[in-house]
Amino acid sequence: MIQRRATDSILESLSFFPVVGIIGSRQVGKTTLARHLQTLLEKDSLYLDLELSSDYQKLSDAQDYLSQHTDKCVFIDEIQVRPELFALLRALVDQQREPARFVILGSASPYIVKNNSETLAGRIAYHELAPFSLSEINTVSDWRTHWFRGGFPNALLAPTDTLSQRWLSDFTDTFVERDLQRLRFDVPGPVLRRLLSMVGYLHGTLLNQSQIGQSLGVTQPTVNRYMELLEGSFLIRRLSPWFRNAQKRLVKTPKIYFRDSGLLHRLWGLPDLESLYGHPSMGASWEGYVIEQIIQEAGEFSEFFFYRTQNGAETDLVWITPKNKIVCIEIKYSSAPVISKGFYQSVEDIKPDFKYIIIPQGETFNKPGELRVCALQDFLEKEMPLLR
Repeated sequence: MIQRRATDSILESLSFFPVVGIIGSRQVGKTTLARHLQTLLEKDSLYLDLELSSDYQKLSDAQDYLSQHTDKCVFIDEIQVRPELFALLRALVDQQREPARFVILGSASPYIVKNNSETLAGRIAYHELAPFSLSEINTVSDWRTHWFRGGFPNALLAPTDTLSQRWLSDFTDTFVERDLQRLRFDVPGPVLRRLLSMVGYLHGTLLNQSQIGQSLGVTQPTVNRYMELLEGSFLIRRLSPWFRNAQKRLVKTPKIYFRDSGLLHRLWGLPDLESLYGHPSMGASWEGYVIEQIIQEAGEFSEFFFYRTQNGAETDLVWITPKNKIVCIEIKYSSAPVISKGFYQSVEDIKPDFKYIIIPQGETFNKPGELRVCALQDFLEKEMPLLR
């Protein structure tokens, strides 16, 4: 088993909260992690997978069944298919409030499973399990493979690129044809496929929902709802613009990224890493990949934005650290990056505490103006721990 970075923080939450939620995309390793957590708990546990008809049937009278296991930590996998359980869990927890009563696993954000966030407020700690990050797999894979294949375990660890791409295609088909329907969201499959393709080609650009709506033949509110579903299913990330400089004419539209680079490359129809190097949007792919790795590594209490003004000042990522330090980050796929005037202008506007240029590989060095250039892996492993 590849050690997941979230393990320690989940165990910490289990020592205090009565309910802990582990959420993330399907096939990202939630069940594997949960089974591992069972071996680390000091109390007995019970595992229920609601995709198994036998376990689903056990909860036909959920109150009676769960009341028989008050001495155990009960794991409930794929809870999003039974959203009515959240109210019951609240009642059971209020009757017997103690740590590690329940661990719930789901493939949808609490914001798209109606009312569960409000129902368990004050009783639950959520932890997102993302696809493998670079820091988690650096002993079993390299950054190039991870960048091309993405972090889903079955895609990353497949014997060949062909099998990896086939798995990613099947994952997408399952999401379109089954997963959203099981969550009771009625989204036409052909429209969703077109939307995914469009988002793939818009990766790293400003999100224009009106233009997307015209292309799909749906209203802008409908596009926004679809985007919320994709975001709540952990497939896309909408990166908000920096908003603190009121004296500048700032871009107010979010940028959109596919969170997993492997899914992005599958939508682009790329068969191997060599084809990625020749793709006109390779730089956008690298930018999104680096942003996702940094966000995963930053941990709790961090905020992320991009910065762009109407006059051309721009930086790819602004990180507000847990210590409330401002870090400006520019991302370049080059060992000898050329820094744009727009980046220097953004630094002058924002006045960050730290400034970085992230490149794929190479020695770390400093440029004038306290600007530090370093490889992604060095930034994740050596620089970020000092900034957090």
